[in-house]
Amino acid sequence: MSDPQNHAAEAELTREQRFSPEPHSAPAARQFVLAMGWSSDADVNLRLSTVVSEVVTNAILHARTPFVVTVTPGQRTIRVAVTDGSRDLPTKKTYGTLQPTGRGLHIIEEISDRWGVSASTSGKTVWFELERDQVAS
Repeated sequence: MSDPQNHAAEAELTREQRFSPEPHSAPAARQFVLAMGWSSDADVNLRLSTVVSEVVTNAILHARTPFVVTVTPGQRTIRVAVTDGSRDLPTKKTYGTLQPTGRGLHIIEEISDRWGVSASTSGKTVWFELERDQVAS
């Protein structure tokens, strides 16, 4: 059973920012997420930054709509969600080693502890979570 006080505290810490579907939005989104100061561990921040980059780059390249990055830090996890205006759901691709694209979802799956997609009538949200205990050791 979840603790209502924890949910209230997490909601209070939640931050979101809207970005345009432009290449400069990827580093801006990374900076936005890292500025939350979730961890002072360089390895944790690298992992977080990498997955944010992949999810945001997918939104820029495939959705081509403005998108919102929502960050919810909890006691044990951080959850990042990217909501865009495309109803096309992401699919994992398998390309040869010389192909420059097609690895984003594989990277997200490998680096994050959990990830998923929520569809809506106005688009979709791709989210991931990192567990503090597992990444901070």
